[in-house]
Amino acid sequence: MRVLLIEDDQVLGEAVRDHVAADGHAVDWSSTFAEARDHLDVASYELLLLDLHLPDGKGLEFLKTLRREGSDTPVIILTARDQLSDRIEGLNSGADDYLVKPFDLGELSARLAAVARRYAGSPNPLIRIGPVEIDQAARRVVVDGMETMLTAREWAVLEQFLRRPGVTVGKGQIEDALYAFGSEIESNTVEVYVSRLRRKIGREVISTVRGLGYRLASQ
Repeated sequence: MRVLLIEDDQVLGEAVRDHVAADGHAVDWSSTFAEARDHLDVASYELLLLDLHLPDGKGLEFLKTLRREGSDTPVIILTARDQLSDRIEGLNSGADDYLVKPFDLGELSARLAAVARRYAGSPNPLIRIGPVEIDQAARRVVVDGMETMLTAREWAVLEQFLRRPGVTVGKGQIEDALYAFGSEIESNTVEVYVSRLRRKIGREVISTVRGLGYRLASQ
C-alpha cells in the first residue's frame, strides 16, 4: 500500500516509517498538516496514520475536513490520548481505528492490514485460488500444501491484487504502492515482481491484460 504518515515526533515518526516500509509498503511522512495536504493533493493513498497534535493544528479537525470533502481513505489515529471519550470522539470523527501511544509496532502492522482488508470488502484474511491458499494476516502462502516464502516487496505487489479481486490493476497503481516520494522507479520493476510471484504461486494466478495491467484469478 501507499501510506501517508502524519506525525511530528521525529523518533516515533522514523520508527513507524521504517517499520511500515519494512512490511513492503511505500510511506510518505509529513510533520505538519500543511505538508500532509500537499501530499494528498498530488498522490493517492490507501491509508493514513494520523497524529492528533501537530504544530499547525489538531488532527480531529484535519480528519473532519477530509471526510466533509468526501475522502473515504482509511485513517488510523496514533495518539497519547487514552481516555474512552477521546477514542469515541476520534471514531465518531471518521477514524477507522485508534492506537494509543506507546504501541507495539507489530500491533500497528496487524491493525493496518485489518483496516485495509475491511475497505477492500474482504475482512476474511484467508483467500483460496485453486491450489493456492493465502493467509493475509499471517502473510503466509501455501501452494499445493507447501509453504512458499515471499519477500516484503512481493507481498506488497500481491496485496494490490488481493484488494481488487477480478479487477485489472495497472502498472502505475503497483508502482505507487512500492515507491514513496523521492524514490527512483526502475522501468521494469513491476514486471520483475509479477514474474517472481508467478514463479512462486503459479502463472495462472496472475494474468496479463495486454496494454492495461494484471488481474488476479477468481477465487
